Amino acid sequence: MILVDTALERRRAEGRPIRIGMVGAGFQGHGIALQILKSVPGIQLCAIAARSIGKAISCYEQAGIRPELVDSQARLERAIAEGRPAVTEDAELLAQASGLEAIVEVTGSIEYAARALLAAIRSGKHVVQMNAELDGTVGPILKRYADEAGVIFTFSDGDQPGVQQNLLRFVRGIGLTPVLAGNIKGLHDPYRNPETQAGFAAKWGQNAAMVASFADGTKISFEQAIVANANGFRVARRGMLGPDYSGGDPGCPLVPVEQCLPAFADHLDPARPGLVDYVVGMRPGPGVFVIGTTDDPKQRHYLNLYKLGEGPHYVFNTPYHLCHFEVPNSVARAVLFGDAVLAPREPSVGVIAMAKKELAAGEVIEEFGGFEVYGVAENMDVIRSERLLPIGIGLGCTLTRAVGKDQPLTFDDVRTPEGRIVDRLYREQEAMFGQAVAGQTQRAYA
Repeated sequence: MILVDTALERRRAEGRPIRIGMVGAGFQGHGIALQILKSVPGIQLCAIAARSIGKAISCYEQAGIRPELVDSQARLERAIAEGRPAVTEDAELLAQASGLEAIVEVTGSIEYAARALLAAIRSGKHVVQMNAELDGTVGPILKRYADEAGVIFTFSDGDQPGVQQNLLRFVRGIGLTPVLAGNIKGLHDPYRNPETQAGFAAKWGQNAAMVASFADGTKISFEQAIVANANGFRVARRGMLGPDYSGGDPGCPLVPVEQCLPAFADHLDPARPGLVDYVVGMRPGPGVFVIGTTDDPKQRHYLNLYKLGEGPHYVFNTPYHLCHFEVPNSVARAVLFGDAVLAPREPSVGVIAMAKKELAAGEVIEEFGGFEVYGVAENMDVIRSERLLPIGIGLGCTLTRAVGKDQPLTFDDVRTPEGRIVDRLYREQEAMFGQAVAGQTQRAYA
């Protein structure tokens, strides 16, 4: 949004920058901190919460700033009021602190992030997050809590779901009907794990399991699910269509994304809900694309003149996603304009757990991108009717019986840990939007 730069400059000139806190200090957290501290007038990163306090300190030190370590609400709020950067291990303490207008959450966790964001919403702060895993599991109910509190709950621009939503808004804005929102991948192999991705992760300073979740399809499933949930879209089939133009060779010459239309043509219908999907081995990668359509012959004439083809389907793309570089814009959109980049309406697509290997009773599902399961996108009506296990709920669960490789897990296959807020949120979400799942439904946060 071009409005954002002048609005932030105005806040800087007035001496009242947007004061924010950040939860998470990993790879993306470091990038966001550096961007705000070095390049963004009008936003002040007042404090960072992280379970590894050394990483929180490092976020500031990379910009030549030594933060203050705080362990109480009073000390944190005093530091914020006096403009002294602070770090803490307590995410809920940060989320509840007065003097902050918004919380940026970048942990990629489920339970830890859910508790922090509920605390932020309850204390009247806008929430900007890059946590597709949490959003794709319980985002709709968190959005309801945010609506009740009168604050914005939004995914961030810069990451692929936010970039898709911007492009969807553009396509609608020029009068076309979007029929598919797509993601462009270079690799998809559901059996990748932290061992296979260790070298790549080490090269780029990333977590190996998180990198594996990019490769095994879990991450893209979550990303497309939250785009679907913001637009009322669906998937054409379990796991999406995902046409692969690479021939199994990630180094092959890339095919222009405009050539994807034949792979999707039979599934595009403007009279039905749009679809989310992805392609492999196309350019521009790692960008995004939207397929739009119009039946207006005059508009089709103009689109053909402007080199988009004869129609009736037209492919629009954004050739990059710049992740942490664009997070500050998302903060400004939420705080200054009340505009969410990407926010869920209701759950139309979820991400279910599929066995990455032969699973035995007693095994524990450890992490996204781990050795036990991978995630695939599925329509919520199917998830409900078959009692399929959302992978975001599955983390930490123990198998109660064997499940074959590449088979979907159900709620009946696992035992969930006691006392988790995410289970209460999911039950409440299903009671509100679908049907109650096993267990008593109650509000997760009074």
